[in-house]
Amino acid sequence: MFELYFDTERCLECESVSCLVNCQYLDLDEEQAKEEIKKIINCEYSFVLQECVTCYGCEEYCQYNNHPFYLIVDRQEKLNILPVPDPLRKRAINLTVPFRGEPEIVEINGPVVNMCVFSHLSPLISGKLFEGISIISNDSRKMFHFFCQLMYLHYGAHSVIHKRLPKTIETISKYKPTDVICFHDECYGAYTSYCEAFGIEVKFKVVHMFEYLYMRLLELKDLIKPLGLKAAYQRPCSSRLCPDKHRFVNKIFELIGVESVSRRFVDENSLCCGRTIQGQKAEGRRKLALKIQKENVNDMKKAGAQICVFSCPTCYETLKDRLLDENIQPVYMIDLCKASIGEEPVFWRL
Repeated sequence: MFELYFDTERCLECESVSCLVNCQYLDLDEEQAKEEIKKIINCEYSFVLQECVTCYGCEEYCQYNNHPFYLIVDRQEKLNILPVPDPLRKRAINLTVPFRGEPEIVEINGPVVNMCVFSHLSPLISGKLFEGISIISNDSRKMFHFFCQLMYLHYGAHSVIHKRLPKTIETISKYKPTDVICFHDECYGAYTSYCEAFGIEVKFKVVHMFEYLYMRLLELKDLIKPLGLKAAYQRPCSSRLCPDKHRFVNKIFELIGVESVSRRFVDENSLCCGRTIQGQKAEGRRKLALKIQKENVNDMKKAGAQICVFSCPTCYETLKDRLLDENIQPVYMIDLCKASIGEEPVFWRL
């Protein structure tokens, strides 16, 4: 079993306790936060373990890269304080076993986009933006060979990730990719933040999709025609695991002539889509999720957003109807980039 690197001494010496004090969903002052983090470190019951909405935010708020959220998940599992009902947890885990059958391995010896579990969105990986790029994805038999498994952080299930993630890494490495471009932030966070925190070896070079898009757009700069749109960006929870890549949102917007509207719930103050909160067993979770969704969309509308840009398909599916009701068009970032170079978007009609 892999062990989490966590600097207990540095955590206990932290005066601001920003990981908990800055939480969007818990209301703790510094004194309370210090008491609760001590309990969590000592593997004792803390109401934080029960009330955590698993938004990953504390990973970004920590000033020392000390992985407080991974510690919370570890204690949830060890103390059996699980965020979701046990039947839901077991069903999800049993459905996504990645090693039923063997994938057909074809050596690529080039860059690949890893679609993880989102094979239905593979049509996005087309056109000038992705010339010379191969795709690895689940096949029609629903084999989860490329699933990073990191979603089980929402389930209090480190043990599942530890059992499966190394095998996923081994499978991908057999294709001999030069670069693995992660379609989803969760995969990038798995292979960078999570693997580093637990000492899991990654056998390939990992590239964030937004960084790839930005660099490719620079190469195609002569084709760019400014879109002149006002946009809000729906930041997914997994983006908190790679906050250094979040800057590419505005860099892409600037490059393609999209204005990022000024609003309350943005960057570190972003609200999650609420999807995982809806399925949690703590009291009032569905009501909380609906409240978050309403506040988030109203904030975009008030700021004058014409479009809401997504990287995460789960966020997209959760919020799209609410956005359309407010005349805000949901758009995948890749489709937005396609439109900027004169190509037809796949899931969006201009």
